[in-house]
This record gives sequence, C-alpha cells and structure tokens, in this order.
Amino acid sequence: MFHLILLAAAVSAPAEFHRLVDEEWQARLREEPLLATSVGDHRYDDRLPSVAPAELQRAADRRRTTLQRLQAIDRAGLDVPDRISYDMLARELKDDQADHEFGSWQLPINADSGFHTAFAELPRSMTLSSPGDYRNYLARLRAFPAYVAQQVANMREGLRTGFTLPRVVLEGYDVTIRTHVVDDPEKSVFYAPFRSFPPGVPEADRARLAAEGRAAVMDGAVAGYSTFLDFMVGEYIPKTRTTTAAADLPRGREYYAHRVRHFTTLDVTPEEVHRIGLAEVDRIRGEMQQVMRQAGFGGDFTAFLQFLRTDPRFYARTPEELLKDASFIAKRMDGKLPSLFGHLPRLPYGIEPVPAHLAPKYTGGRYVEAPVGGTRAGTYWVNTYALESRPLYVLEALTLHEAVPGHHLQIALQQELENVPAFRRAAGLGAFVEGWGLYSEHLGLEAGFYQDPYSNFGRLTYEMWRACRLVVDTGLHALGWPRQKAIDYLAANTALSLHEVRTETDRYISWPGQALAYKMGELKIRELRRTAEKELGQRFDVRAFHDAVLANGPVPLPVLEEQIRAYVSREKERKP
Repeated sequence: MFHLILLAAAVSAPAEFHRLVDEEWQARLREEPLLATSVGDHRYDDRLPSVAPAELQRAADRRRTTLQRLQAIDRAGLDVPDRISYDMLARELKDDQADHEFGSWQLPINADSGFHTAFAELPRSMTLSSPGDYRNYLARLRAFPAYVAQQVANMREGLRTGFTLPRVVLEGYDVTIRTHVVDDPEKSVFYAPFRSFPPGVPEADRARLAAEGRAAVMDGAVAGYSTFLDFMVGEYIPKTRTTTAAADLPRGREYYAHRVRHFTTLDVTPEEVHRIGLAEVDRIRGEMQQVMRQAGFGGDFTAFLQFLRTDPRFYARTPEELLKDASFIAKRMDGKLPSLFGHLPRLPYGIEPVPAHLAPKYTGGRYVEAPVGGTRAGTYWVNTYALESRPLYVLEALTLHEAVPGHHLQIALQQELENVPAFRRAAGLGAFVEGWGLYSEHLGLEAGFYQDPYSNFGRLTYEMWRACRLVVDTGLHALGWPRQKAIDYLAANTALSLHEVRTETDRYISWPGQALAYKMGELKIRELRRTAEKELGQRFDVRAFHDAVLANGPVPLPVLEEQIRAYVSREKERKP
C-alpha cells in the first residue's frame, strides 16, 4: 500500500504541475493580449490590456494564489525539464508580485521607450491577411484612447507617490509621441496596412476598410497620442522628480536591490556588482592599451578616444552606407554559424533603420523579434540618426550582438523549442539573453572578425561599456553618483560617441538594474565554458557546448550552471 501511495504522489505532482502551468499561461494571455498576439495566439487580437489598478490588483492576487499552489507541489517528484520550468515559473511569479507591490505599474515608460512606442509597432506585429484581421486591427486602434487614459491615470498616481522618472532624462522625449500626432491619417505609421491589401482581403472590402482605417487612425491612434502628449508636456514632465537615483523612489533602496536580483538572476548586492565592475574595467583597460599600441598611435588613451570620435574615416557618410556595412557583416557571420553551432534556427532576419520616431533617443541598434506564426522575419535595427555618433569600428560587435550569433539566433531557437511549456518560449530573462549577446560579440574573435586594430578596439569598447554599466548603474542608484559623474566615467573609459554616452546614461537612470544583465550574464557563460573546456579537454566541442547553453531557452543563471554541469557529466560518460 505504501508503494502505491508513493506512486500516486509521483504521478500527481507532474499532472498538477502541468495543469497549473497551463492555467497560468492562459490567464496571462487573457490579461496581456498583445503578448498573446506576439506568440501566435490570435483569440484576443481585437483587445488591448487593461491596466486599471483594480485589474492589476486582481492579476497580482491571482499570481499570488498560483505561487502558493506551485509551492505546494513536490518539486522532487518532477523530471529535470519540469524542474527547470518549476524554477522559472516560481521566479517569475515572485518577481511579478514584488514589482506590483513596489508600484512599477505607475511607470510604464523609460528614457527611450514605453507603452506608446510598443503600440507604434502594431502595424508590424499583427498578422493582417484577412478581413477579420483588419477588423481586429481597427478595434485596437479605436481602443487606444482608453488605454492611454488608464496609463495616464497610473502615471498621475506616480506623481502623487513620487514614483516617477527623473526630469533630466525626459529632455526631447516628446519626439516619441509627437511623431504620431498628425493632421492626415496617411502620414501615420498606423495607416500603412491600408495602403495595400493582401490577397486574402476581397477587393469589395478594401475601400470600406480603408475608410474605416482613416477614421480609426485619427479618432483612435492620433487622438490617444495627442492626449498623451498634452499630459507629458503640460503635466508630467514639469512635475517629475529632480533626483536621479532609484534609491530616491519610495522604498527605493529595497526596490533597487530587488531590481539587481531580478536582472542578474543572482543573489548579489549592488555593492558586490560594483566591485565586479571595477575589476572588469581594470582588466579590459589593459587589453585596450595593448590594441592601441598595435594601431601605432603615439598619444595617450584620452587622445586615442578623441581621435576615434572625430576622424571622418570611422563614420558612414549616408544611412545607406551604414546599413550596407551592417548587412555585409551579418551575412559574413551567417556563413560562419555552422562552425559554431550544431543546431540553427529556421527563421531568417532582416536589417532596417531604427524608426524615425524612436531614433533620436535610441541606442545604436536593437533586435526586434518576429511574432510567432506571423509573416515577418526577425529584424536587426540599426540607428542611422546622427551618423557622426555611429562609429563603424563598433559595427561588427553591434551586429554580432543584435543579429547572429546573438539575439536573433538565440531568440529564434527559443521560439522553436519543442516539448516545453509555452511560457518558456516567450521568456525574456535579461541575464541570459543579454549575457548571450555580449558573449556572441567575443565569439567574433573565433570566427575571424576584428581583423584590424580599430575594429578590435571597438569590440573592447563595447565590452568595456558593459563593464562600466556595472559601475555606473550601481553608482547612480545605490552609491550616490550624480548624472554627470556617470557621463564622465563612460566618456573616459569607452570610445562611445558623446551622444551615445548621454543617451545611455539616461537609459540607466530610467531603467534601474537592466544594464547589469549583460556583463553578469556574459561572465557566467564564459566561466561555464572555461569549466567545460578544462574538464572535457580534447573532448570539448564548441558546437555541442553552445547547443547545450541554448537548449532550454533563457533560464536563470543558476539553472544554466546546473544544466551545463549536467552536460559536462554526460560528455564525460559518453564513449569516445
């Protein structure tokens, strides 16, 4: 009888776990219809999320109950894949609960993006192939003013409680909103789907849909952006806080410590991260000095940075030139991928400029993942705004990070994972995702990139940039650094343009902790590779190692370490 009880418990734990995971995912899709669209679930394509405080509280209460149910399940009764899912879901639920309690819902924007810039991607992110798809799109455009009203109400609460962005990072921010306040619907990015229709939309429906589109663009999208612009310029920005540290927010030190753990997935303090950053800055500075000497430069480090920032040879003359150079780098790396990976994704990617409404306050490049089951590939965005601030010597590192073997390869493989819960195919753990992106920059050395010293210095300046983030982010938010000290530190230690130094500093101020993910994740991946190389010796296969790192999609770094150690053990036991 005792053995039968044990057997029943062993059977019930996986069954209960799978039921809970599915219920949680379905609830999340209902609450976040834009997420549902992005993962290929089109049941809610006519809706926008509700961010009214009562709805957010209901969602938080539901997740708290789900966490309690999860913790009641015997983790030891699950197999290894389910244990990974268990740990990831538990972490996600705890972090969501903490975010809600700290009041993050009062701050739906940062220095370069927000709910309104995400909405501007709607024409690209929705699959529009039938009249029904267009009706859903129209419904979302019409729903935008109400969505804006809810966000504005939450941000007003942030003004009341002191949970706001610092005023200094919002200079010029209105361009991300003002661009969408047009006097003619055909000038709007939201009208693009009505300029031409796919074959699945009958000719008889097109004139009517276009007319409805003109009205929905003006009465929905433009009206919503106009309201948001008036609020930001007339009310929010003048009343935002004049301090810059997360520590100055309500429960600020506790909040920032939580953000550090969230973005690194490690149990570390801001002070520990700061010390790690200082050590990395010293190490990388030594390598940069060596490369500077290889370039034959006769001056000191500061003079070399000034030379790189001002010599015309290092800058594209036209946006097309920058895009072509980025495309060539990406295509070269495409040809190297089979030597580094045993398993490659099916989904392709393209290269486009950063949209004009984002570019002035945006970073040098970013990857935009494709919606699952849609008709669009992944996209590597290259910022062609202010070409004098987009040096070519960092373009190899940027491209390898954002396209391949970085974000596109990793995220496309994640979207194609089989036999894992759906929430894991949509997970975006920064320490893993951005750590892999930075690790991918270093992989360029093995693939034959960075052949001239300037490009190699560009690689190092990108690595230094991520090391400086550990110092600057913690300095700004926990150690009392003023904004100018952070700007000066970045300018003195990297070859980033001064424009990028300022936009990046404002990004760290407005998004506490996120910048820590890159270097902390990369350090862990490189540590695990050194361990695998040492323990496996001649049996080490870089393709197998990379496949093992990416096999489970983004996971917390402690979970990754556990999985790589298991991979090493299997390789040791495998017969030659």
